[in-house]
Formats: sequence, C-alpha cells, structure tokens
Amino acid sequence: MSRARKPDWLKMRPPSGRRFTEIKQVLRDHDLHTVCEEANCPNLGECWSGREGPGTATIMLMGDRCSRGCNFCDVKTGGMEPLDPDEPANVASAIAEIGLEYVVLTSVDRDDLPDQGAGHFARTIEEIKTHHPETVVEVLVPDFRGESDCVEKIIDAEPDVIAHNIETVERLQWPVRDRRAGYEQSLSVLEQVSETSDIHTKTSLMLGIGEYDHEIYQTMGDLREIGVDIVTFGQYLQPSRSHLEVSEHVHPDKFSTWQQIAHEEFGFLYCASGPLVRSSYRAGELFVEAVLREGKSVEAARRTAGVDAE
Repeated sequence: MSRARKPDWLKMRPPSGRRFTEIKQVLRDHDLHTVCEEANCPNLGECWSGREGPGTATIMLMGDRCSRGCNFCDVKTGGMEPLDPDEPANVASAIAEIGLEYVVLTSVDRDDLPDQGAGHFARTIEEIKTHHPETVVEVLVPDFRGESDCVEKIIDAEPDVIAHNIETVERLQWPVRDRRAGYEQSLSVLEQVSETSDIHTKTSLMLGIGEYDHEIYQTMGDLREIGVDIVTFGQYLQPSRSHLEVSEHVHPDKFSTWQQIAHEEFGFLYCASGPLVRSSYRAGELFVEAVLREGKSVEAARRTAGVDAE
C-alpha cells in the first residue's frame, strides 16, 4: 500500500548551513548519537542551524539501538551493546565545544540493563551540571517499566525539565507502542516527578493516528490531574511502509485550537502544537529558558516562545 501524500504544510527544507555542519562534526568527533538524526526529525535543520540562538541538539544516550519495537519509531531495534563509560564526559565536552545553552538528553530503551540505564542517564546529567552549570538540561526519559527507584535516580540528578512521552491516547497505546509500555505506566512516571520534586514535567502526543477529539481531551485532563506542566502536539509521520500508517494529516488550524485549549481550558504552563512540532522543540525550549534562566512570568515566557499571552 502506498503512503498517503503529504499536504503542503508538511513540506520541509533540507538541513544545511555552516552551523549545522559544525554541530554534526562535533557530535561525530565525540562518537555521540542524536535522536534528531536517528528518528529523522523534521526540525533538525531549524534546531542545528541556530536561527533562534546558539542552536540545540537532542543527544541520544546509550547507543542507537532500542530494546523495544514501537510501531511508530524509526530507531533501530535489538543488537544491544554495552554502555560506553566515557559517554557522560563526552556529552559534557561536546556541549562546551558546540556552545549549547540548552541541551536535551534522551535515550533508547535499555530493558537489558539492571537499572535500565537510569544510572548512566543520571551520571550524564551530573557531568553537565558539574562542568557547565549554566546549561539548562532537559531529559526525555523512558518509562523504566514504571520502577520508581529508576525514576528517583533521574530526579536526584536534578535536571531542569523531566519529560516522558505518553505518545498517544489510552485506546491506541498498544497498536502504537511496544507492549512493555502503557498509558498508566507512563502517567506513573510523570506523577512521581511532579509529586516528589519541583522539576518541570513535560510530555508529548502524536496526532493523526486514529484518535478522537474526546480522547485528546481526556488525555489532557489526566495529564493536568497529575501535575504535568508542558505538553506538545505534533503530526505523526510514517517513517517507512513497515511502520504504522498515517490515519489523518491534521490541519494546522486544528493544532492551533489544541494549543488554545491546552492553555485556556486546562492551564498547562506551555503548549507547543503544530504539524512539525516534536517533543524536543525549539519553541518549548525558549519558553523554559525564559522561565528558568531569565525569571520571566509564564505569560512573558509564552511571548518569548512565540505564543500570545492569554
């Protein structure tokens, strides 16, 4: 079956420019992977070019192979390799060389490891905080099978933002995600962070995979009930014919409506919503920087990130 033709609003410019080349080379020199490349992020050129500042990158820890096989994800599965003990230091060194003021750390799932990689994640955060305390650190973590001691290791490392993606509405979790993931399990991770720390929490949903409006409402309500601060909505794009098919290309106006609802009806501190928005998205990072680094109000920070204050 042929893939659905993309509408004009999903057309992307290929990444290019001196800054893009510099960041790519530094990451290669330090033997680091990024989810930007591994998952074919449509915003790679925008983030790496630094058009909104010094540039940003989402560094993927613990290799480029995942122990799970989600039906939406383009990251390779299986063939797990030992952790690189030098990776935390290499990440901190690359951040200094690139000059990142905001870094996002994510990872593959590592169900093969005793602590599922939580300790390695924490060491990387600590390395950055020790050598580059001015850098804002956001982490996009796996669900760690809902094991609270693993989540606690991340909290104790004190990143500025802890994100975990719920990905989709409750009904579609298992057609979309690996069977080892789940709606309640993901909620439990976010709830632990919000209940036991002052760290900002964040999550993301893909649209266009068969969800109904009332299910999106329900998901936003569930997220706010456990104290999630930031949510992003983006269009699911099928990486290959072997992945989950796109059900609908959601119009940009609908994304704008969801953003308004997230702010006005549910009271999220911030919502980035658009066809090409991804969990690690430059506008969301500008918002967090404005709140944490510059001490701006939520309303002023929204303006900084390109969203009119309500």
